[in-house]
Amino acid sequence: MELEIEQYITSKKFEPAFKLIVSNYHQRIYWQIRRMVLIHEDADDVTQNVFIKIYQNLETFKNESKISTWIFRITYNETVNFMNKRAKENSISFDDYSKNVADALDSDEYYSGDEINLKLQKAIAKLPEKQRVVFIMKYYDELKYEQISEVLGTSVGALKASYHHAVSKIKEFLETED
Repeated sequence: MELEIEQYITSKKFEPAFKLIVSNYHQRIYWQIRRMVLIHEDADDVTQNVFIKIYQNLETFKNESKISTWIFRITYNETVNFMNKRAKENSISFDDYSKNVADALDSDEYYSGDEINLKLQKAIAKLPEKQRVVFIMKYYDELKYEQISEVLGTSVGALKASYHHAVSKIKEFLETED
């Protein structure tokens, strides 16, 4: 599927490439965003922005990385930009914005997780941005460190350290919440 998309792009057939991207990546993109922004409506908005960006930039894809890596990079950038914008609008830091959203998660009508999942989401929201992103990409999206490294432009060693710190902080948070 990824190879087929890249072949369409190489042959300048952007419409079929985009259709394949939407059909094969929509759910993954939505959930990658949702795990960061937590609110369904916000995740929908950012997902739409991601697909607009992908469509507008298909011609610029250079095959220097996998199409999935390119898509995840766009998704990550759009998500962080959205969260920074929301934090600025509320005159608070990125991390405080994330904590506030996580604290309001219990009243989100689209949130269907149980109490344990809610605690996990709150623990993740309390992580610094980089640790949160690395944890989500590794734990939920099941990306390999090498792919995360390409998306974030960080060394594999630094990513492993960030993931380890994130897991330790989440474990500590969950233990103190009980």
